[in-house]
Amino acid sequence: MPDGTLLLIDDEPSLRHILSRVLGLEGYTVLPAPDARHGLELLQQHAGEVLVVLCDVKLPDAHGVELLARLKALAPLAEVILLTAYGTVADGVRAMKLGAFDYLTKGDSDDQLLVVVERAMEKARLQRRVADLEQQMGAQHDFASMIGTSAALSQARDLAQRVAPTEAAVLLEGPTGSGKELFAHAIHHASPRRAKPLVAVNCSAFPRDLLESELFGYKKGAFTGALADKKGLFEEASGGTLFLDEIGELDINLQAKLLRVLEGQEFTKLGDTKPTKVNVRVVAATNRNLRQEADQGLFRADLYYRLSVFVVPVPPLSARRDDIEPLAQHFLQVYAAKLGKRLHGLDPAFLQQLSRYEWRGNVRELKNVLERAVILADEQWLTTDLLPPEFQTRADAFEAEDARSLRALEKRQIRLVLSETGGNKTEAARQLGIGLKTLYRKIGEYGL
Repeated sequence: MPDGTLLLIDDEPSLRHILSRVLGLEGYTVLPAPDARHGLELLQQHAGEVLVVLCDVKLPDAHGVELLARLKALAPLAEVILLTAYGTVADGVRAMKLGAFDYLTKGDSDDQLLVVVERAMEKARLQRRVADLEQQMGAQHDFASMIGTSAALSQARDLAQRVAPTEAAVLLEGPTGSGKELFAHAIHHASPRRAKPLVAVNCSAFPRDLLESELFGYKKGAFTGALADKKGLFEEASGGTLFLDEIGELDINLQAKLLRVLEGQEFTKLGDTKPTKVNVRVVAATNRNLRQEADQGLFRADLYYRLSVFVVPVPPLSARRDDIEPLAQHFLQVYAAKLGKRLHGLDPAFLQQLSRYEWRGNVRELKNVLERAVILADEQWLTTDLLPPEFQTRADAFEAEDARSLRALEKRQIRLVLSETGGNKTEAARQLGIGLKTLYRKIGEYGL
């Protein structure tokens, strides 16, 4: 049975009663109003619920077609169906141009009205779902979604937030897997261009000729196999942001063309005689030292300075170790939910191993390690046996380096006392002469 909330605005009590009853029997929740003023008040109170407005054209205090803009302003995702006793083609055309879903004549069959109402409901439901998804995507890509409070991340995040509302080109510098694409999305979603697309391309993923056609497109017949016009990524991103990942891999000849496009915001497609104008903000990313390469003649210096109007250094995970635990907890929740597993958390020893590791693959490597551990987990906690073999090798090396240190002596003493007290942490803390909270911290630190 259909469901949804519908606002009915009509000054005829009998018609209002009949339509409320017919629509109610179909499963709709009907909010009746006798005039425009009451209708607007109801819509303001229930804007988040109303999916369809059924409105008479001739009301005592307004004309339905003129009221349409005010209704859509209060509930942009709701659909408006106008009802009239004396319909004219001109009014119908005007109503549709102003955004009405349909324009019906009173006295038409109930069946026709119900069909139109259900179609309007379906469209409004779809629009709500799309808006919810867009909101969720926006939340996933904003600066607040970046996990971590380390000084290195906070500094990079602050720089990116400052440049985001501007039109300046941004160069994100950082090692592979450190989260440069996440920064690019956050910059775009915090910019005035957020309503337009962010188009991403990895410059290392295409050979030179193919990348040129991907970026700029071509005209039909430009070469063998060009059977139709092709839009390039610059056109697709017009009005929005183009994210050029691994920009350091760009062919030197293509760098010259890219520079001209960035300076003039226009280019000529292969096979075309007229320039194509675009309006694109560029965010680029690299894991190389482009300034040094520009000084050495390995990357065009003029393009480097055009791309690096504002540089944001994205830190490696090794520079933000305080963020390892919250990141690991986040990935645990994500993959446990995906795989339908109920997991309580990370064993202290597991977490200790994570904190000791070098993380040459950065956040991406941490993400992969957590996904693997969740897949393998049979217990409620992630334990060290779920880590890849290289973690154990690293732990053994750490133990060897640490064997003669005060840390090693403290660790052995805590282990001994815990063993003697049968794992009774309160008694162990008393014997060791430390607080219970300190003991728990030491247990986590040493992976006991």
